[in-house]
Amino acid sequence: MLDYTEHDLLAQVATMYYIEEMTQDAIAGQLRLSRVKIYRLLKQARAEQVIQFTVNWPIQRTPEIEAQLCNRFGLREALVLKPGSSDRTHALARVGQLGARFLEQTLRDGMTLTVCLGRSTYEVIHAVRPGFQGHVNVVQAVGSIALATPELDSASLTRELAAKLGGAAHYLAAPMVVDSIAAAEMLRSQRDIQRPLELARQADVALVGVGNLDPTTSEFAKAGYLSADDLAQIRRSGGVGDMSGQIFTIEGAPYTGGFNERVIGLRLEDLRTIPTVMSIAIGAAKTQAILGALRTGVIDVFCTDLDTATAVLELHNRSADFTDFAEKISA
Repeated sequence: MLDYTEHDLLAQVATMYYIEEMTQDAIAGQLRLSRVKIYRLLKQARAEQVIQFTVNWPIQRTPEIEAQLCNRFGLREALVLKPGSSDRTHALARVGQLGARFLEQTLRDGMTLTVCLGRSTYEVIHAVRPGFQGHVNVVQAVGSIALATPELDSASLTRELAAKLGGAAHYLAAPMVVDSIAAAEMLRSQRDIQRPLELARQADVALVGVGNLDPTTSEFAKAGYLSADDLAQIRRSGGVGDMSGQIFTIEGAPYTGGFNERVIGLRLEDLRTIPTVMSIAIGAAKTQAILGALRTGVIDVFCTDLDTATAVLELHNRSADFTDFAEKISA
């Protein structure tokens, strides 16, 4: 953790270089430091997020596909990014910016927002512009998880978003997953766990991602909560993805194998009562998980890109056609 003196120096160097547009040689001369030292301080300032950059990508949407998503899944709004080039490297960052603009237009002074962990929610939060005019409180929706990239954890995201929105941060001081259902029930009975969970349930807006159950990418596997065999068993039992740590089937029903009850955080039924739930997700690998998430009835606003939206709609149509065929055969 930075002390005040070190943070002050990093901020000073970053301001001189990025805002005042001084050269590294000029900064070195004024501060009586070597040019190499200035270079290292600038690098550290970026690593410690003393200085942050937001690239404002041009945003084009696809109204026809957005209307199809709303009609198929009962969404209040769909935000579908039209690709701007053949380069897909920055697709998630651009979708995150699209989600951030929606949040900035939706949030009002005095509101409460609850947030889940993940790369998608990180991109939205990162794209929220500093200087937001309002005081929006932010509540951690699920417990913390041991990640290789700690900035993606829900506690870190809660802290960063509260700072940007000018409100208070409320933390859920618990692990995301515990060893047993009994342990989870005991933790939820504690006053310091009950308070943030109740605040999260009363939120005006929830920001969630969609996870899949691939053992190479699942946060459950990375944190050691579920092994590859565990995930395979869950998939065989119908699980396809998760929101807020809650696993669901492709039909949108909660997974009943016992794992969901071990998660400390908002459940699907809790999310369903929040006035605006916005979900961000892209990628071919998440098509089944996204379809299941949309079918839960939890999501009010869905933010994605054109390729993902098209794949989800096609999968939905194929499964609907198969269901109709099966019903005709059985009749």
